[in-house]
Amino acid sequence: MSAAIELSGIVKAYGDQRALDGVDMALPENAYISLLGPSGSGKTTLLRVIAGFEAPDRGRVLFGGRRIDGLAPHQRGIGFVFQNFALFPHLSVAGNIAFGLEQREKDPVTDPAKVKARVREMIALVGLSGLEDRAVIQISGGQRQRVALARTLVTEPNMVLLDEPLGALDANLRARMRGELRSIRERCGVTFLHVTGSETEALAMGDQVLVLDRGRIAQASPSGELYSNPASPAVARFLNCYNVLTGRPEKGVFHTAAGRLPLGSHLRPAAEAAYAIRYDRIDVRPLGAPIAEDEARFEGTFLASEYSGSAVNSFFNLDDGQVFEVEAHLSRKQPETYQEHGRYALVWKREDALVFA
Repeated sequence: MSAAIELSGIVKAYGDQRALDGVDMALPENAYISLLGPSGSGKTTLLRVIAGFEAPDRGRVLFGGRRIDGLAPHQRGIGFVFQNFALFPHLSVAGNIAFGLEQREKDPVTDPAKVKARVREMIALVGLSGLEDRAVIQISGGQRQRVALARTLVTEPNMVLLDEPLGALDANLRARMRGELRSIRERCGVTFLHVTGSETEALAMGDQVLVLDRGRIAQASPSGELYSNPASPAVARFLNCYNVLTGRPEKGVFHTAAGRLPLGSHLRPAAEAAYAIRYDRIDVRPLGAPIAEDEARFEGTFLASEYSGSAVNSFFNLDDGQVFEVEAHLSRKQPETYQEHGRYALVWKREDALVFA
């Protein structure tokens, strides 16, 4: 698959602080890409550099094989959907969508009939038929988000950048809009780059997920690969589904402050030594229950359980004071109830652990 956009050695600093520290990446054409990272990792800065709202201090941005880092935003063929939607409150739904067509610098559309036809197409595409004449202050948050997207798509960009587009919506609407955005992107056939701080949203939305950490791309993988095989302890921590223990591997054993763990067959090279086990790969057993030869085990003191709808997450204190989390999916079985301050064995397969060395 050919690249829609390529970034090479992108550096952007504000004073002594580097927001982007040598970013290299290539995004495929006709794909939904999630850009995931913690607050302050440089996500929005990267989006603004691609869009042309910020100029990089060093590096190159190529779009369709053409260098664009010296071009103005409106000359790049890239659309931008802002987190707060940035709609014009004095214009109707149709008026907001028509604005980009009528006011663009290159080839503005001046024929009212053509504008009306293009706006009608976009309104149908994003599911807003019947709301053409409604003021944008009279429609819901989800509908305003679709207006902002339609206003961008009507100009026929070759790529769309979305800066936390679901952040202003409530939880139920966010879940519904995930599917809506993916469906709209597929019908348009252009690349969407969707910035989010939510690991759940990034994994659900992206054909590929880029993880940005301290101004650098820490991992670029399909969603399933990222979830099962984070490339570093930092990525595992940010996914918020792994217990990550610090320590050191030595002679078939990983030494942690809470005790020693037998190693599996594979160590992953990383800048930081760590032992990671996913929440849903752990069994909770009575303290004296036997374990198999291919299993690892810690002891923990039960703290509390938290119901999240499809799963129950239980929290245990290890002997070093670290909180260890276990996830039980309700589709598998009814969750266990644990005795308050009771001691339990936390057991998993050795090969399910990710060991970084």
